[in-house]
Amino acid sequence: MASSLRLPAEWEPQAGVIIAWPHADTDWGPRLARIERAYVGLAAAIARFEPLVVCVADAKVRARATTLLADAGVDAGRLRCVEVPYDDTWLRDSGPLTLAGAGRFQLLDFRFTGWGGKYEGSRDDALVETLHARGLFGSAERRRIDWALEGGAIEVDGRGSLLTTWRCLHQRHPQMSRAEMDALLRDAFAVERVLWLEHGYLEGDDTDAHIDTLARYAPGDAIVLQTCDDAADPHHAELGRMREEIAALRTPDGRPYRLHELPWARAIVDGGRRLAASYANYLVVDGGVVMPAYGDPSDAAAARVIAAAHPGREIVAVDARELIWQNGSVHCLTMQLPAGVLAT
Repeated sequence: MASSLRLPAEWEPQAGVIIAWPHADTDWGPRLARIERAYVGLAAAIARFEPLVVCVADAKVRARATTLLADAGVDAGRLRCVEVPYDDTWLRDSGPLTLAGAGRFQLLDFRFTGWGGKYEGSRDDALVETLHARGLFGSAERRRIDWALEGGAIEVDGRGSLLTTWRCLHQRHPQMSRAEMDALLRDAFAVERVLWLEHGYLEGDDTDAHIDTLARYAPGDAIVLQTCDDAADPHHAELGRMREEIAALRTPDGRPYRLHELPWARAIVDGGRRLAASYANYLVVDGGVVMPAYGDPSDAAAARVIAAAHPGREIVAVDARELIWQNGSVHCLTMQLPAGVLAT
């Protein structure tokens, strides 16, 4: 493909967002009614701004999803359902990473291993191939890359820089050196440089420190990062070191990034297990940002930080307390698709 292809930044124009609807055979089964309510809120927020592609496991799941969304007032004209098998609903990690340029598209189809073999993921690994074969992406090319990578593990600025964490990719590929992984990422995503963070983690996150729970690029050489101001919290020191790392990063022309620091939500514990309540796990859509809220006093402050980082966009908060029960939040469940890639 032409070297002009690149992975657009999330704030660039989109054709829509793709999600997968929860059902009884996914890990959401024990709390299905509760998670469906949360999904309706998420889907309704996205559909306010742009089309929504909904993966459904079968006709029964399709009927359930469309009924719930219709009852919530979601415009049916904004929805497109596609029947396809999947193991779970984390489309950020099993969905396509789409390069775009000069009217051409390439779907990067990395190997999905259930976050380093933690969970079964064979159907999720086949998801991009199946959707591509069914014509969802028109004339886009699919490029299979037999190397484990999840979309939540990388963050790009659309201008040649990629941000990731050593903890995650080293766990996936302990036999590879950083230089080897650096070269592979630069080739796959057509970026000029890879920036690695050594620090940063969240309890309740089983992705081994995906970058999209910790730090996000924003327009104008900015980075939005999750901080912790509670000295008694076990995250305080580690996120403080991450902040120091990010503050030391430089743009390609040698300037420091502008930092937007997200507040810290109080601990959310379920059955004795701390859940990963990150405000960094938001989704940018055309004209808006869909952000996770946790019923916390810091929700409003987080919305102000995100609004400052993404000026001119409406900030819509969705209740993410049910979502984090399965260790992810808004961004983890969604994958944006660049403008023009969807077949009409």
